[in-house]
Formats: sequence, structure tokens, C-alpha cells
Amino acid sequence: MNQDTTGIFKRMLAGGIIPGNDPQLPEIWKVVAATIQLSAALNASASIEEIRERLSEITGRQIDNSTTVFIPFYTNFGRHTRIGKNVFINHACSFLDLGGITIEDDVLIGPRVNLVTENHPLDPSQRKSLDLSAILIQRNAWIGAGASILPGVTIGENAVVAAGAVVTKDVPANTVVGGVPAKVLRMIG
Repeated sequence: MNQDTTGIFKRMLAGGIIPGNDPQLPEIWKVVAATIQLSAALNASASIEEIRERLSEITGRQIDNSTTVFIPFYTNFGRHTRIGKNVFINHACSFLDLGGITIEDDVLIGPRVNLVTENHPLDPSQRKSLDLSAILIQRNAWIGAGASILPGVTIGENAVVAAGAVVTKDVPANTVVGGVPAKVLRMIG
């Protein structure tokens, strides 16, 4: 296994288990510490433009001028989040992105939405390990207020996730899902 300093970040995005005793874990915690500091400035921003600037610093990628993010906004890592064009992210969203979050163009994300790419093994002896799996939200999807999207889930193009849903499985394109756990409620169009 590759143990250079970029190795841990590639392994995180590849998904799977990062052992709790991995010698490269300090590299993750360095980014987390920097993100904590940058998040304070982000959440004290006085304009949408300033929010974009601060979030661009956190993600390491320019947030497009067509994208709007409302604060407060929370992330534990930030470097593994990719946000497309013409995206709207409402207040108090939380993105735990160690495993990678991709939000394609024209996505709407309601307030208090949780995107979680991180889990832990059930085995108590391995519980401090990270089990990572990316989230993909495809073009023109709409995630309703208070929904939670769990690790490894893809939300299909034009799909709608109802408010308060807990999404544990992929959502097909052009469907509405809701409930806990989320189930297909109807097709769109």
C-alpha cells in the first residue's frame, strides 16, 4: 500500500476502511484543524461573495459565482467536496466529506441537510477505524429540509428527496423518495 503523504487522501476517496491506527491519520487531522479555523471565518461572512471565497479556501476549489451557499455551513474536512454551478445550499447544512461529496450543477439543498460519507465498523475492536464511501448528487436533484444522505448513496438526476428523509440506498433518476429509511414514493414526469 502506498504510504506517501498523499496516499491517505487517495485511499479516503477510493472508499473502504482506514484503520484507526493508520500511520497517516495525522495528515487527516492537519486538514481538519485548518478547516476548523477556516470555518469560523466562513460562518462570520457578511455576503454571499465572501461565503464563496471562504468556502473556496476550505474546498481548495473555486466555488462558481452562480452558486449560493447560506451560512451557517458545517464541514469537518472540506477538501473532498466538489460543488457544481448554479447550486443552492440553504442554512445549517453539514457535509462530512472524508469519503468525498460531489454535487453536480443545478442542485437544490434545503436547510439542515446532512451529507455523511463516514461510518465506523460494527466490530468494537475496529470501531475507531473509518469506513468511507462517497456521495454523488446528480444534476438538478432537490434535497428537502432536514434530510440525511448516508455513505455511498447516489441521488439520481432530477430526483427529489422529501424533507426529513434518511436515504440509505441509491435514488433513481426522476423519482421522489421519502421516509425513514427512504423509499420511492412516485416517479416524476
